[in-house]
Amino acid sequence: MKIEIQRHSLAHVLAAAVLEMFPEAKLGIGPNIENGFYYDFDLPRTLQPEDLPLLQKKMMKIISQAQKFEKYTEPLDQATAFLKEVKQDYKIELIQDLKNQGEKEVGFYKNGSFVDLCKGQHVEHTGQLTKNFKLMKIAGAYWKGDSSRPMLQRIYAVAFATKQELKDYLKMLEEAKKRDHKLLGKKLDLFSFHEEGQGFPFFHNKGMRIINKLLEYWRFEHKNYEEIRTPIILNRQLWEKSGHWQNYKENMYTTNIDEVEHAIKPMNCPGGIIIYKNKEHSYRDLPIRSGEFGLVHRHELSGVLNGLFRVRNFVQDDAHIFCRPNQIKDELVGVINLILKMYDTFGFKKVDIYLSTRPEKSVGSDQNWEMAENGLKEALKEKKIDYIVNEGDGAFYGPKIDFIIYDALNREWQCATVQLDFNLPERFELEYIESDGKKHRPVMIHRVIYGALERFLGILIEHYAGAFPFWLAPIQVVILPVAEVHEDYAQDLYKKWKQDYFVEVYDSSLSLGKRIRQAELQKIPLMVIVGDKELQEKNIAVRKYVDKSQQSMEIKELEKLIKNLTKNRQ
Repeated sequence: MKIEIQRHSLAHVLAAAVLEMFPEAKLGIGPNIENGFYYDFDLPRTLQPEDLPLLQKKMMKIISQAQKFEKYTEPLDQATAFLKEVKQDYKIELIQDLKNQGEKEVGFYKNGSFVDLCKGQHVEHTGQLTKNFKLMKIAGAYWKGDSSRPMLQRIYAVAFATKQELKDYLKMLEEAKKRDHKLLGKKLDLFSFHEEGQGFPFFHNKGMRIINKLLEYWRFEHKNYEEIRTPIILNRQLWEKSGHWQNYKENMYTTNIDEVEHAIKPMNCPGGIIIYKNKEHSYRDLPIRSGEFGLVHRHELSGVLNGLFRVRNFVQDDAHIFCRPNQIKDELVGVINLILKMYDTFGFKKVDIYLSTRPEKSVGSDQNWEMAENGLKEALKEKKIDYIVNEGDGAFYGPKIDFIIYDALNREWQCATVQLDFNLPERFELEYIESDGKKHRPVMIHRVIYGALERFLGILIEHYAGAFPFWLAPIQVVILPVAEVHEDYAQDLYKKWKQDYFVEVYDSSLSLGKRIRQAELQKIPLMVIVGDKELQEKNIAVRKYVDKSQQSMEIKELEKLIKNLTKNRQ
């Protein structure tokens, strides 16, 4: 029996248990989701964490009774009358939605005395359900995701086929808590959020050090790209021409300047196009590769904001390639190679690739979409890369390749994307002079590697558990003089290294043990300890965070090690 079907059946069992505890409960929806399921309830009181074990016990009792899942259908009017009788208002609203979609009848599933509006599928009886599940948490959820509608109480649960899978998942969650970038960001003094700008991150000095290292690495790998910068606010006419106004306006912030409506950019593409159009291009100029660390703003509902993972403003490492049709495959292959190389630097060895096709809401001709999708397929074929087709998940202006990376806990993150676009060049009438002397239309490749820089930083914090590799660390070396008499020597080392590395001195006002502990809590890669022996021999004792090992070194030996760690980004 598929685990997805079991998870959905367990959601019904949860609802039955809740109705047993709260007979007046009103039911929302209860789908299966990745790793588990949830159900939404309108209840007479706020649920408490201690309610979850009680509900789980009731669910186990229902499972032990092997209650049969019985399906039946009803005409809409009879179904509505039944739901009115049992006072399930939210289900009545769902039936009205189905009626508006042209449905004539609806399905119900019954197990024991519990009946729920549902199209299925389910197991044959509750005795077939896995007992390897756990009710995890209670959260608020607006009915139908609409903030103007009632707030319901959502119970989340996880469920797996085996006891070991559940155990492994719960262990992973515990590890994830330790790696939570919101907690580590505060602990390591990297960033913060404030009521004065909800959803807008404030980056502290140490956070900016990491970001600047990420930008420095990006620039190192993009020497064959031109770096540009485009305005943050552009007028409505531009966004209408690009199609964003018609297809993306609900996510855009708008403002009036000189009585003309403008939008704060949610994407960087139109600005790059304007720079391309600024002068005439020959076929000899192409491909033109231009990149931008573009600050964009997107309106996100407050309920979905989540640390650096979901913010309202962020920097994208956007790049656009304008090329001839016969250059598409080579350019795409080059981008794919670059993405995989950069991810390898961060330790993301496992990468899945998805090809996302035309969505329902899109612009452009069928011919252009077919050409674009075939172009992406050809590049993947050239690289001999296996990929998964993600139907209907492309951007509104073109299909895309998405790269899914896996972090140290084997969690999936979608970051890089490559989009092939025939439509915006058409809408903006982009041109170049071909060898035949005639004007031709270039093809546009959109691509990001980090994606949202803020989100990528959040992923890295959790991937490394805050213990950044030396080249990325916000504090790379801390010098610990054993006593006051050793502080001058410590300061000499500080002056020697401070121009090249992020280095600090922890003076001797606290015990050495406490300062070592302080440095470990800050996850500083290298501790340099200097005492009588080191002062006398003019060398150092080096303690590494990664394995807590300590060894005596000559200064030149450490500098050579640091140089290698920095140069090779190890």
